[in-house]
Amino acid sequence: MPFEIGLFETDEYVSQTHQNTYFEMCFILDGKGIQIINQHQLEYAPNKLFLLFPKDTHGFEVQERTTFFFLRFNESYLQTQTKEWLQKLEYIFNNHNHLPGCILKNIDDKPLIRALAETLVKEQKGDNIYRQEVMQQLINTFITIAARNIAVLETAKPNQLHPTQPLSVLGYIHQNIYSPNQLKIENMATYFNLSPTYIGEYFKKQTGTSLQSYINSYRMKLIETRLLHTNFRLTEIADEFGLTDVSHLSKLFKNHMGMNPREFKKRANDDRNGVKTSF
Repeated sequence: MPFEIGLFETDEYVSQTHQNTYFEMCFILDGKGIQIINQHQLEYAPNKLFLLFPKDTHGFEVQERTTFFFLRFNESYLQTQTKEWLQKLEYIFNNHNHLPGCILKNIDDKPLIRALAETLVKEQKGDNIYRQEVMQQLINTFITIAARNIAVLETAKPNQLHPTQPLSVLGYIHQNIYSPNQLKIENMATYFNLSPTYIGEYFKKQTGTSLQSYINSYRMKLIETRLLHTNFRLTEIADEFGLTDVSHLSKLFKNHMGMNPREFKKRANDDRNGVKTSF
């Protein structure tokens, strides 16, 4: 199965390795303690939702007997999704800051996530007709709620832009990455009611990289995901990201990666199969 549901109650959390896991969501049903990600720590309590990533070191220090609900996705899950759902998953995966803490910023969403988690556990244990289809719909709702809470963190109204809110610009980029015209600096400046010069200087000061460099790197990261984890054709990928054609896609990709998309995909497939390649 492309996803796995886990529920366990414990006095001591022990992190386990899950082969080919793309990412996980963990919801606290009961208990309290400390969540640890990459040496960063933050307290957890009931009705908290966390994201866990395979390249992060993570764990929980249980202080009071805790019931964990896990929703795990492997890479094959991406291959079963439409472009719209893939974009939503990528929005969660690429935009989370990989720090500890609950991603649910809308308090009304907490009982919704709890109800979904409890229902998923019941459906998994049962043998009702259309069980798999119902679980898929529940998971999609779970993902949608997570995505909109992350969007809350990244979205600010144009007149709210302030040096203490750099995520407002990042959020705009992340939400418009598939529309190149919206990412032209003139259009971004208009949206935020700022001069093109200032918005570029502001972004570099806050992030340490230029606006165009960040946009290109983020776009390439998403295109890499398409090449590695989906069967989309290059024409489909180019069209999705608003690029002129495959030639335009290949040129941008080679400038960033040093090889064209076909070479990149072949090398990745050969690495998976243990075949030595060179270009």
